[in-house]
Amino acid sequence: MLKEIAPQTTRVLVLALADAPAQLVQRDAAAAAAPTLGITLLTALVGEITDYEREIAAFAGPPGGGLVVLSNAVAAANRGRIHALAAQYRLPAVYSYPTYAKSGGLISYGTDTVAQFRDAAGYIDKILRGAKPGDLPVQQPTRFFLVVNLKTANALGLSVPQSLLDRADEVIE
Repeated sequence: MLKEIAPQTTRVLVLALADAPAQLVQRDAAAAAAPTLGITLLTALVGEITDYEREIAAFAGPPGGGLVVLSNAVAAANRGRIHALAAQYRLPAVYSYPTYAKSGGLISYGTDTVAQFRDAAGYIDKILRGAKPGDLPVQQPTRFFLVVNLKTANALGLSVPQSLLDRADEVIE
């Protein structure tokens, strides 16, 4: 989606929490797709907001850059600052949860966290009623949300393709 909304993107910086193995799995998935999209992928392992500031500033120099901001507690707590850095350096950025695009990020695609918490509550209810946790089926998310922030796209000078807007669950104007 980053390449679709910002076709000039040739370099992508993945910002991943240093001590979160699941984020490295996500980074590896992005790395596998990058060559087919003509993208050079770099990774910055971060742990606090100053790491984000340093890594984004260092990456921002040459043209054609974009960001993939993997969600974690540090990114969530500092999303406004991360959005400001992306805007300052004119870097299109994609995020994994709707709250990021709703709070000023360019685009997000991720699971419906409200539905996940609702499902977790259902599991807890079943366990409290006597079900054995090992007997309950493993469930995967089935609903994903695409949110596009046109205000941010306009600020970055990006024209969002109609095909992307048509697929969006929410468009912020």
